[in-house]
Amino acid sequence: MSETLDDVDDDARLPRRIDWGLWRRLLVHVRPHARVVLGLVVCGVILAVVDLGFPLLTRAVIDAITVDAPDLAAVRWVAWAWGAAVVVFGALIWALIVLAGRLASSVSHDLRRAGFARLQELSFSYFDRRPVGWLVSRLTSDCDRIANLLPWFSLDLVWGPSLAIGIAIAMLAIDVPLALAVLLIVPALVLVSVLFQRRMLQSSRLLRRANSRITASIGEAVMGVRTTKSFAREDDALGEFSVLVAESRAHALRNAIQGAVFLPIVSTIGAVGVGLAMWQGGARTDGELSLGTLVAFMQFAALFHQPVEDVARRLADLQGAQAAAERVQGLLDTAPEIGDSPAVQAAIARATAEGASTPDGGRRDIAELEFRDVWFAYGDGPWVLRGVDIHAARGQTIALVGETGGGKTTVVSLLARFYEPTRGQILLDGIEQRERSLLWLQSSIGVVLQTPHLFSGTILENIRYGRDGATDDEVVAAATLACADAFITRLPEGYATAVGEGGARLSTGQRQLVALARAILADPQILILDEATSSVDTETEALIQTGIARVLAGRIAFVVAHRLSTIRAASRILVVDAGRILEAGTHDELLRKGGHYARLYRRNFATGVA
Repeated sequence: MSETLDDVDDDARLPRRIDWGLWRRLLVHVRPHARVVLGLVVCGVILAVVDLGFPLLTRAVIDAITVDAPDLAAVRWVAWAWGAAVVVFGALIWALIVLAGRLASSVSHDLRRAGFARLQELSFSYFDRRPVGWLVSRLTSDCDRIANLLPWFSLDLVWGPSLAIGIAIAMLAIDVPLALAVLLIVPALVLVSVLFQRRMLQSSRLLRRANSRITASIGEAVMGVRTTKSFAREDDALGEFSVLVAESRAHALRNAIQGAVFLPIVSTIGAVGVGLAMWQGGARTDGELSLGTLVAFMQFAALFHQPVEDVARRLADLQGAQAAAERVQGLLDTAPEIGDSPAVQAAIARATAEGASTPDGGRRDIAELEFRDVWFAYGDGPWVLRGVDIHAARGQTIALVGETGGGKTTVVSLLARFYEPTRGQILLDGIEQRERSLLWLQSSIGVVLQTPHLFSGTILENIRYGRDGATDDEVVAAATLACADAFITRLPEGYATAVGEGGARLSTGQRQLVALARAILADPQILILDEATSSVDTETEALIQTGIARVLAGRIAFVVAHRLSTIRAASRILVVDAGRILEAGTHDELLRKGGHYARLYRRNFATGVA
């Protein structure tokens, strides 16, 4: 498991420098909210001015009351000014929280929507190479991290430099020698902030990495709890999990200690600044330097570390979030490996402009299809299919049989254009598959898998997923044809029964029946059954075959099966082995040949699964 996590853990390969080009590209998601960003910037500048004003007001009030004849009018004026500054300060903080929250939620919404839309467009090969948890975290924690960082980074990038520059200008304007003495702490503040933020960044990376391992371990443990219990491996599982938790605790402690040490050091440097102000200014309070000016300089020195510390922390956060930014932007930049060609897109656009009834660029009917010398390999791997030739016409059922791993499922995956041939062609009514609309093709195909996926919701909703807008009567008719109505009506809530996550509240056989009803409701031109009756009993299987026989009339069907009883009536049976078609013919013809199919049939019959 750890090797898999390392393969997808991009935090381990984080760059040491900030990629400003990457963040500029991400700003495209901020542009629609330019007004909110402008509000943050304006409030940040005003907040810096208000922060700068408090030491100056302190100076004014002290100077007004420490003279021989206190200036009460000046004191009253300062009191009103101080009260107004406090009100403005509170209003600014409230506005910043609202604006930052609005920007964070808006950017998170936009990133997640764009990311989810891109996931819907990507080809199956993309999902083959990435775990589900890795993909889920792109649209959850990664998007949240970016969205929560950008508002406060924008604010601190304006507020921090504005306040630091304002403090330096104010001190230099009041007293240059004293200002230079206080500014001696700036290099130390910058150095300490940079050094500690780098170390804290590294420990936080390791902590996130450990936590991602814990999350993956919990998910795997929950999904495999039955297997763990059946092998009595609870103690081993707990031991493996304890190692991960201990690693996370070690990194969390290191990060906490670093933070605990960093704050006192920064405070100490700030105190040194205050001490420098007292040392240099205290000797000059005999008339050369007023007490109010000295106190103001002390406050400026104490305040100086805040913008330096905040900017250093935000830059470290930005670097730490760079892995999340790279992953999210990488997802958004990923081009689907399978999609409509420019010619097909142009044809769809013309058809749409002309108001055609099928703007997706294809006829509803599919009269015949052909695999012509099709070869296929997953990436740079070995050949999975080698020179496959298949012809099927409307009303025919093509059965694919053979040993596991022979290439049967790959054939139907290419037909559904989940993948594309490495070599060769797949023709629909004589037109190459790539020259037809992908949406039209896949909406013309119904697929029922060996382990079908059901969505959380009711049985009615899952069947209706095959054709949005279908009436309840149409759903029931499809379920009846699939022989699912019998078990559904026996449930206490019938079609309103919740199936649970992934259909967990139904048996595998019941999920297959619901999935078959869903495919039937879609009324596809091509129906693919990939071991779709492997988890039902013989009696139910016979009923399903009767229903399927009615459904297949006028359609092309591909059936992948190990239980050969499901394909005896197929128009043509293809024996697939090691990526090649070894035999082809009807059930009786292949039995008479006495070849591979006959041996396979006799073996299955002997084991009682024929």
